[in-house]
Amino acid sequence: MRRLAARGAAGDAGEVAAPAADSSDSAQGRSPSSWRLIDLCAIWDAGVYLPSAAWNGASSGVARRRLNEAERLSSVREAQLKRLKVTRPRVLGSREQGQVPRMARQPLPPWVHAAFLLCLLSLGGAIEIPMDPSIQNELTQPPTITKQSVKDHIVDPRDNILIECEAKGNPAPSFHWTRNSRFFNIAKDPRVSMRRRSGTLVIDFRSGGRPEEYEGEYQCFARNKFGTALSNRIRLQVSKSPLWPKENLDPVVVQEGAPLTLQCNPPPGLPSPVIFWMSSSMEPITQDKRVSQGHNGDLYFSNVMLQDMQTDYSCNARFHFTHTIQQKNPFTLKVLTTRGVAERTPSFMYPQGTASSQMVLRGMDLLLECIASGVPTPDIAWYKKGGDLPSDKAKFENFNKALRITNVSEEDSGEYFCLASNKMGSIRHTISVRVKAAPYWLDEPKNLILAPGEDGRLVCRANGNPKPTVQWMVNGEPLQSAPPNPNREVAGDTIIFRDTQISSRAVYQCNTSNEHGYLLANAFVSVLDVPPRMLSPRNQLIRVILYNRTRLDCPFFGSPIPTLRWFKNGQGSNLDGGNYHVYENGSLEIKMIRKEDQGIYTCVATNILGKAENQVRLEVKDPTRIYRMPEDQVAKRGTTVQLECRVKHDPSLKLTVSWLKDDEPLYIGNRMKKEDDSLTIFGVAERDQGSYTCVASTELDQDLAKAYLTVLGRPDRPRDLELTDLAERSVRLTWIPGDDNNSPITDYVVQFEEDQFQPGVWHDHSKYPGSVNSAVLRLSPYVNYQFRVIAVNEVGSSHPSLPSERYRTSGAPPESNPGDVKGEGTRKNNMEITWTPMNATSAFGPNLRYIVKWRRRETREAWNNVTVWGSRYVVGQTPVYVPYEIRVQAENDFGKGPEPESVIGYSGEDYPRAAPTEVKVRVMNSTAISLQWNRVYPDTVQGQLREYRAYYWRESSLLKNLWVSQKRQQASFPGDRLRGVVSRLFPYSNYKLEMVVVNGRGDGPRSETKEFTTPEGVPSAPRRFRVRQPNLETINLEWDHPEHPNGIMTGYTLKYVAFNGTKVGKQIVENFSPNQTKFTVQRTDPVSRYRFTLSARTQVGSGEAVTEESPAPPNEATPTAAPPTLPPTTVGATGAVSSTDATAIAATTEATTVPIIPTVAPTTIATTTVATTTTATAATTTTTESPPTTTSGTKIHESAYTNNQADIATQGWFIGLMCAIALLVLILLIVCFIKRSRGGKYPVREKKDVPLGPEDPKEEDGSFDYSDEDNKPLQGSQTSLDGTIKQQESDDSLVDYGEGGEGQFNEDGSFIGQYTVKKDKEETEGNESSEATSPVNAIYSLA
Repeated sequence: MRRLAARGAAGDAGEVAAPAADSSDSAQGRSPSSWRLIDLCAIWDAGVYLPSAAWNGASSGVARRRLNEAERLSSVREAQLKRLKVTRPRVLGSREQGQVPRMARQPLPPWVHAAFLLCLLSLGGAIEIPMDPSIQNELTQPPTITKQSVKDHIVDPRDNILIECEAKGNPAPSFHWTRNSRFFNIAKDPRVSMRRRSGTLVIDFRSGGRPEEYEGEYQCFARNKFGTALSNRIRLQVSKSPLWPKENLDPVVVQEGAPLTLQCNPPPGLPSPVIFWMSSSMEPITQDKRVSQGHNGDLYFSNVMLQDMQTDYSCNARFHFTHTIQQKNPFTLKVLTTRGVAERTPSFMYPQGTASSQMVLRGMDLLLECIASGVPTPDIAWYKKGGDLPSDKAKFENFNKALRITNVSEEDSGEYFCLASNKMGSIRHTISVRVKAAPYWLDEPKNLILAPGEDGRLVCRANGNPKPTVQWMVNGEPLQSAPPNPNREVAGDTIIFRDTQISSRAVYQCNTSNEHGYLLANAFVSVLDVPPRMLSPRNQLIRVILYNRTRLDCPFFGSPIPTLRWFKNGQGSNLDGGNYHVYENGSLEIKMIRKEDQGIYTCVATNILGKAENQVRLEVKDPTRIYRMPEDQVAKRGTTVQLECRVKHDPSLKLTVSWLKDDEPLYIGNRMKKEDDSLTIFGVAERDQGSYTCVASTELDQDLAKAYLTVLGRPDRPRDLELTDLAERSVRLTWIPGDDNNSPITDYVVQFEEDQFQPGVWHDHSKYPGSVNSAVLRLSPYVNYQFRVIAVNEVGSSHPSLPSERYRTSGAPPESNPGDVKGEGTRKNNMEITWTPMNATSAFGPNLRYIVKWRRRETREAWNNVTVWGSRYVVGQTPVYVPYEIRVQAENDFGKGPEPESVIGYSGEDYPRAAPTEVKVRVMNSTAISLQWNRVYPDTVQGQLREYRAYYWRESSLLKNLWVSQKRQQASFPGDRLRGVVSRLFPYSNYKLEMVVVNGRGDGPRSETKEFTTPEGVPSAPRRFRVRQPNLETINLEWDHPEHPNGIMTGYTLKYVAFNGTKVGKQIVENFSPNQTKFTVQRTDPVSRYRFTLSARTQVGSGEAVTEESPAPPNEATPTAAPPTLPPTTVGATGAVSSTDATAIAATTEATTVPIIPTVAPTTIATTTVATTTTATAATTTTTESPPTTTSGTKIHESAYTNNQADIATQGWFIGLMCAIALLVLILLIVCFIKRSRGGKYPVREKKDVPLGPEDPKEEDGSFDYSDEDNKPLQGSQTSLDGTIKQQESDDSLVDYGEGGEGQFNEDGSFIGQYTVKKDKEETEGNESSEATSPVNAIYSLA
């Protein structure tokens, strides 16, 4: 047999298919054995097996057709044989030669014969046509009932009647009805109509009529040209809610303790009403195990009590459809009392006797009820004979008086008994339960869709008790009365179809019934002849993740069932086996996707009517993976936490990273920052604690990573403070700890507040470990205490707890006196007595006050005393600095404190009258001196000697014309000392010093002023040491002069060494003259770096060194743009130089580089040369302020050490200042020449003109600068193009006269001493005493 099927797919096109469902037989609704038989019969009918000539002759026509189709559908046979694990033997010939593959006749195994006998019962299959609209609209189909009313249809008489019946089919079916098995002519009744395109009946009573007239049994027929389908027989009934019959009820008289049943007897309704008992005032009757309502509606009293007659009892019936409540006349109860109620053994009120029986239908609920009387009220228990009660279905109701078993089945039949017992005895009642069954389906007939010539079957198998009978109908008529059909055979509950044709289409009804009900099912037989069709969109794109399992769907439809094959990239053999698996519905499963699986897959469906194909393009994507997952963290409250989540994904897919908190979407608020690879939480709070899940997802897959954040917070405040064990001087405080917020509590701090001295101010009382929650507190007298507790953990302190109740202790005299008693004078004739006032815990009573006593020490005079309420008292009219004995005693209303101890105080001090004498100064080194003096007499101190103090100031520097600050400084020598040391002085300076005596009032008179001079010292570090590397061959070094030369500069020492990683080369030492501030190092190794150490020297030695390193090469660090080098500058100088010593002076001058002052933009700097020529008898001197220099088109980069200021050379004020200085120098020179000409004692040497040629290498730099105001070059000196400060060409310069080491001016301004003759260059670089020989000293002289 060939089963016709619409092979659907389970996955959505365009996405990753879910793992294929197991195509087991159970998933298809058949047992494995059934599939085995069906497949065997199919193979057999196809002619593969020919077991006997008899069968072959009986089905020769079918077999011949099957043999002709065998060639075309050999692949189907192979698949079926594979599923049955039957090995196909080798056959002669081939498909290409047109031979039919057949098996040799050989003895068959026994299981084949048994299967053959049962194959008739396994024929056919019922499969729905695909829901594809195009197929549904094209294919013909007999009618199918889709909706109908229930069999017992009860309607509300107030509404219109609606009887539903809907069906589908192609063409659309028409409808008609029968009523009580007779044709119901709808057209004749104006109240009845049928809905359009439906068989639903509508009976309208708006114009009158009685609904009861339409009660009866209705059945719907849906018909088209291919058959007729029937609905169930629908029994229409109108709901009824009759009134209660009128009756007069006499009072019910009953003896106390006797049983009582109040019968309800509600009127019969449809459906049955709901019964409940109330009083006439609509108060519900309270029910318990003594008083309860039975299932029949009666009210049972196991024993009547006197309290039962306090109300009346009315039975109420609520009807469902009409929503009305009918109330019966109430019962009035009269209870007769006796002296005592006799106890009785139980007896059953319902059911009567010791045994009864009950029948229940399968699937319904079984309700067993036992109500017993007795005094005291008996208890009810339930049992089943021979077994236990079904725990999953049994439940007890009505105070254990009822047992309900839901969804009863045959195994619930048997004997049940209820046991009623009290202390007087017990009794039991046995209920025999029989379970019957209305018909229920075992195998409901299904629609059968076949191809022409196919075989099939309809099975209608049901069960019930008693066993139901089966009746077949076709198109609503009994099968016996239908026209005969040779292709149809009825075998009990099965109809077998062989070699079906188009004319075999019909709708069959199966009606199975017994005395408890019936079942009616419709199943049509449809014969279709359809070529293969693809049901999915063409050329789908499916993207899948690497290494996943996926399924390519190819849903198809055809009749007969097509054969489906898969091919990859349009070539190769059929894909099946290995990594591929083809399911029966046509889906191709790839068990593990690899990169090479990417490509175009083609599915081809073929049957005898044609073929169809479709393509699916498969793309393989890299999986999404979180390679750096968030980690569990523990954070303190208020800190910042970062959770990392770094993801790797396929770049062609859009990645979305989201976060979950506690498995719920995380709201990213202001305190959170979500980035692509992390989540940052600022100011972590307690509510941030929880699990955080990073979800990295694309449209194809996702990856998750979870971490837990634990927040350590400050503990919650303690609560429920309680004071117990109240004593006169102690109390026990107990509290309940708050939540520690993940950080254990380490301490508890107990604080108190009192409302007398400092209300509202809390003080620490005591501290306790975090493991306790109760403590005994020591208390002071006369304090109204209130306590609170603060919890402390590693994170911090909690908020204070709510205050405890107040507790006041009784008063007592003070047990202590105030502390820190002092007596000091604030003026020279008084003494102020002060003390620290006592707090609330030491006052011990009300009206705390202090008794202050004092008297002069060692005079034995009487004590003076006064009572003070504050914390100070001033004694007046005292001698200067006299000792006193002082006592301060506390007193309150309960008495005085203990006798206080005496404290020595002093009256006020006056200024000292004498100064230290014989002050001697000894210079220790360039920065320190030692002092020595004679002490003053004690009576001249007039107070307590605090210290000797030295006032000193820097009068001048030995470097001429160097401005110094004359701010006074002081050095203190506490106590009665005779010597001391003053340090941190400036070397090479003149100082003055005075000394005084200091007491508590202040300084005394000054001593005699002493003068001293500090010797020369070592200079400070050179300033602004800069290392630049314009290229790989050279390194340029530049520096500025030290801020503090501390003497006469003799030069600079440079040490440098090459290093590369841990390798260090040989150190090289270079010495420079004091004028040189620039040096160029030629690199021998372009890879290594250099470390430079530079220090300045005086005659004393080298000073502090500064260290810099050359920049890293490009392969080690990111290169930075070096400042461009200034181009050579064209210099044009005017003015003749006629000094005879100009050559010597120029030769002795070393090059000095001053930092370039940057400009905002390229600037042309032009400095006017100021030339002053003085003609005299012996010499001519030309003074040049600055050569003209032009800089254009060069961008000067600002050094990190230079100041951001404009070039002052172009400022008007600077030009005017230079002119004024030049004029002043000219006047001084004229005066000097006049004196020299008059005296004739100063020889004038021959001076040679030394022109400054353009070939001078010092011009190459072309840069110049003006230093800051503290280091300006000597006015009147000439600055070379490379920044070298040259001396005056004339040997008769003011420098030589005014700053010579030997020469000086007298007080009247006349010049004395010998004229200092200049040496050559080597002599100038030596250690000369003359300051004027060094241009550096000239710079500092004008600073």
